[in-house]
Amino acid sequence: MSDTQPDAAPSLYAAREPVFPKKVYGKFRNLKWAILIVTLGIYYVTPWIRWDRGPNLPDQAVLLDLANRRFFFFWIEIWPHEFYFVAGLLVMAGLGLFLFTSALGRVWCGYACPQTVWTDLFILVERWIEGDRNARLRLHRQKKLDARKIRLRLTKWITWLLIAVATGGAWVFYFTDAPTLLVDLFTLNAHPIAYTTIAILTGTTFVFGGFAREQICIYACPWPRIQAAMMDEDTLTVGYREWRGEPRKNSNEVKAGQEQGDCIDCMACVNVCPVGIDIRDGQQLECITCALCIDACDDIMAKIGKPRGLIDYMALTDEQSERAGGKPKPIIQHILRPRTILYTTLWALVGIGLVFALFIRPEVDMTVAPVRNPTYVTLSDGSIRNVYEVRLRNKHGEDRPYNLSVKGDPTIRLALEGTPYATVDVPADSTMLQRVYLVAPPGSAPAQNERTEVRLWVEDISTGDRAYEDTVFNGRDN
Repeated sequence: MSDTQPDAAPSLYAAREPVFPKKVYGKFRNLKWAILIVTLGIYYVTPWIRWDRGPNLPDQAVLLDLANRRFFFFWIEIWPHEFYFVAGLLVMAGLGLFLFTSALGRVWCGYACPQTVWTDLFILVERWIEGDRNARLRLHRQKKLDARKIRLRLTKWITWLLIAVATGGAWVFYFTDAPTLLVDLFTLNAHPIAYTTIAILTGTTFVFGGFAREQICIYACPWPRIQAAMMDEDTLTVGYREWRGEPRKNSNEVKAGQEQGDCIDCMACVNVCPVGIDIRDGQQLECITCALCIDACDDIMAKIGKPRGLIDYMALTDEQSERAGGKPKPIIQHILRPRTILYTTLWALVGIGLVFALFIRPEVDMTVAPVRNPTYVTLSDGSIRNVYEVRLRNKHGEDRPYNLSVKGDPTIRLALEGTPYATVDVPADSTMLQRVYLVAPPGSAPAQNERTEVRLWVEDISTGDRAYEDTVFNGRDN
């Protein structure tokens, strides 16, 4: 029997190599800074904007009032039965994502995705505290844990943690009155759910933005694997003009005497990449189309006297023409094509439909639910009574008197539980459940399967606004 042992199976796990992007200047980097400031500003500031709706309504401009099952957005109030507005906005968001991806690749990932925005912010803090790429690399490779390294790391992590806490705190402010909740949080009087939510969002923001970073984009996010369905040969995305850049300065071809291309193999495009890839290797799943490599390469081209655009936004349909020395098609021709026009049309139709529905929705609303057990009751005098649960909605900021009536059969009369009148006062900005009786006169012989179509009307006496809902009266022999 042989004493030799079989070779151990190779490990399928590769430890993550941290990415330390180098600072870069340029129009795309400036655009990313502008989007970061705007998006974070909107996120952190919006819960503190006030909006006067009257004495009986919250004055927070944007509020997801889950306790009362309503959504306030400035002058718009969405009730539970109007959830189709939220669904429509989600459909518009999806179509918008399809549109931008079809036209410009993963611009959402590169510019506005929360993971990208907070990672950019965390990298900015890291650069302020530890220095640029080379300084951070030296600190990372330093094995000795001296006082300086501990001080820099603790300062960075504490700053990250403060940003993460602000992120989780801002989120919970959207669900209740922000000033009140802020006081409750510091006085330890807030609901445990608020503290739990802040803790979870703090932890995920701290880990995702500070440590996981590009790993979330590569492994956790499904969008890189879906985006190909929205892209085609006319999609503008970041690419490398290898027919112009090759062979590179340090390549074997140049060493063998071939004429060098424009790429001097400076690695600037690689050093600024937040996901650590080399765009010169072609299109890759990891690329988030942030275009920082374009800024870095353009800066180098300007320094060596070469035209910009070695790395640029480009489409596959232009490659053959450019290889032959021609010019690419105008950008507008890449963007305006059947696919993007279709997405734009669908997006606009959904938006127009939501606006139309918003302006035509009634100020008075109700729902009617017949009580089925029993279906009807025969009273001692021979009258037949049906019972209904009617929900009346008052969308105004003050109490309103509502009058109820029935149409469809002149012999059927209406009565309300708890009052001898046909009018009830519905509290401001609330839903009221009212039990309603419809009674047919004596002499109507009950029949198991007979139904009479009736219509219940509700009228706001203050304004004259009306609404109705059709239902049936059971047990009457027609």
